[in-house]
Amino acid sequence: MHASEVKELLEAKIDGAQILVEGEGCDFTLTVVSEVFAGCLPVKRQQMVYTHLNEMIAAGTIHAVTMQTFTPEEWAARQG
Repeated sequence: MHASEVKELLEAKIDGAQILVEGEGCDFTLTVVSEVFAGCLPVKRQQMVYTHLNEMIAAGTIHAVTMQTFTPEEWAARQG
């Protein structure tokens, strides 16, 4: 699986999200920025993303995912 495929999948599932994906094969690092994360704890944010990846994880298409999740405001603050 390619990073671009993971990016397209998540962009189609999480409205208005900015998705940055690094990696290839079955190991990926994700940065997901979306307004839907506002007011959610980090674990809930990750669950929201994993919901869209679980089928591929179960099938072995994706083996490892590392992710960071941000609201647009949090992301802007990080970019400084």
